Amino acid sequence: MSRNGPLALCYHALFVIFMLAPIAIVCIVAFTPEGYLSLPTNGLSLRWFRAIAQYPEFVRAFWVSIWLGALSSAIAISLSVPAALAIARYRFKGRDALATLFMSPLMIPPVVLGIAFLRFFSLVGLGGSFTGLVLAHIVVVFPFALRLTLASATGMDRAIEQAAISLGASDWTVFKRVTLPLILPGVISGWALAFIQSFDEVTMTVFVAAPGTETLPVRMFLYIQDNIDPLVTSVSAVVIALTALALIALDRVYGLERLLSGRGVNEP
Repeated sequence: MSRNGPLALCYHALFVIFMLAPIAIVCIVAFTPEGYLSLPTNGLSLRWFRAIAQYPEFVRAFWVSIWLGALSSAIAISLSVPAALAIARYRFKGRDALATLFMSPLMIPPVVLGIAFLRFFSLVGLGGSFTGLVLAHIVVVFPFALRLTLASATGMDRAIEQAAISLGASDWTVFKRVTLPLILPGVISGWALAFIQSFDEVTMTVFVAAPGTETLPVRMFLYIQDNIDPLVTSVSAVVIALTALALIALDRVYGLERLLSGRGVNEP
């Protein structure tokens, strides 16, 4: 096996630094005692972390983002499972067109989606509602959930299902005991990716969200329009820390490497 030389190692190190530098800078600026964005800082302070408690709008927007991401990704993944199984297993007229339709939100600019959702929800009476926000996010995150679920469904060995059917198992039993465990890595990965996309979505959500349904990215976007203090950096640092803790917990419980590689359910 060939090893990376010094030049390749330097390139990889620079690439990692380039990717992590913005995150590191945001976290460092969050500890500034100044009332403005400053780097380097004159010491370290928790001033702006304590200031988060004085702005309940951020806390409320955080929980809105959590519930919105969990609900929209759960619905998207529940719809992607039958869609992925149908596309992966059967050859029917319009199959490619249907797959393209499911993936089409990836090709539409978020601004266009936001304006379209705003117009549509205003006509049907869902403008500014949490229900409309969930529906919009389902459309946006569904392609992400479908792609990973479809990858698992495509690589599944159907001989195992046929063996279960030959032993007298019903269709529901086969799905619950055989099919779902086989595609579970793709389902879990699809849900996680859909949740991340929903939590991070801001461009389309700006058009759909109302004052009572603002997500955390939207709340942060609106805040920096009128303020230049480091409060947003402290909020970002908290989100980064929570994300890191969630990844560590996921790695401990399931195994992040197995989750990302789509393996681990049926391996000893």
